[in-house]
Amino acid sequence: MPAVLGFEGSANKIGVGVVRDGKVLANPRRTYVTAPGTGFLPGDTARHHRAVILDLLQEALTEAGLTSQDIDCIAYTKGPGMGAPLASVAVVARTVAQLWNKPLVGVNHCIGHIEMGRLITGAISPTVLYVSGGNTQVISYSEHRYRIFGETIDIAVGNCLDRFARVLKISNDPSPGYNIEQMAKRGKKLVELPYTVKGMDVSFSGILSFIEDVAQKMLATGECTPEDLCFSLQETVFAMLVEITERAMAHCGSKEALIVGGVGCNVRLQEMMAAMCQERGAQLFATDERFCIDNGAMIAQAGWEMFQAGHRTPLRESGITQSVALRPSFSERLLLLTPGASPKMTFCCTMSLDLLEPQLAPSMGYL
Repeated sequence: MPAVLGFEGSANKIGVGVVRDGKVLANPRRTYVTAPGTGFLPGDTARHHRAVILDLLQEALTEAGLTSQDIDCIAYTKGPGMGAPLASVAVVARTVAQLWNKPLVGVNHCIGHIEMGRLITGAISPTVLYVSGGNTQVISYSEHRYRIFGETIDIAVGNCLDRFARVLKISNDPSPGYNIEQMAKRGKKLVELPYTVKGMDVSFSGILSFIEDVAQKMLATGECTPEDLCFSLQETVFAMLVEITERAMAHCGSKEALIVGGVGCNVRLQEMMAAMCQERGAQLFATDERFCIDNGAMIAQAGWEMFQAGHRTPLRESGITQSVALRPSFSERLLLLTPGASPKMTFCCTMSLDLLEPQLAPSMGYL
């Protein structure tokens, strides 16, 4: 059976994965970790990726028990993400594809998350809550189309958590979100924080600004503990996400919910989503940190779906695009379902469907 090698490096994590016939054969990953109270700069992150990517490639092939001759396709993250890290990985993917004489497929990072979630969980037609450091969206199936029902109007939930961690100087090892989750388990007091849901959309900038303004004063006066703030932030932002996800499910009559993206491995978020789904008679699908967090296997899987649909990325077009997010035309805000392929998703990410030739739209695969 065909095997696909996938390279992911859109942020501070870099992974190389191997997928064959829907099975993950290898999925090693490394993380660039910075000091508490700091973020990660694109240039420094890219240097980290360049230093470890060849070792990861060898590790993935060894773990999968394959050689270059066994690989049928090379997939890599084209975007969205941070420019320098993306470019550092793309150049390796291009080089490997040329050296091994293999076809190259550029993959949308967001699509990779969703395809991996569907592969691992077996979800068929879910309402998707996509939550990560750079994206927060609710995507659901309605009237023969996948539609973006809601999203953040400013910063992503993962970005909110990361920046909150900097305020409290919480460790970035293994990740700010993980350490916030562990501290929140020890929180006992729910601090009232701004709760902003605008129809089907959410806003996290206000709650972050509020915490930045009052956190140190509240901690200094003993009004709350760092654990209380972690607990309060999680409860508030996750409640917002559950609310808009439930609205999308109610609109579509959906009986499946799927959480994808790095924030999706948070156990408390999964618990809150599970409670909502139970009340609705629906089923929640979620994965653990191996597949929720950025990884090479998700790019390999999405790349294989694209490869099967006939997609190839010519070398002259094999650059990176930081802005290719799951945000289609303003008028449509949708994702198509590929006709006759249940339920393989065809994503319209960067242009209006009105700009496509009608006869091409059903067969384009991933844009």
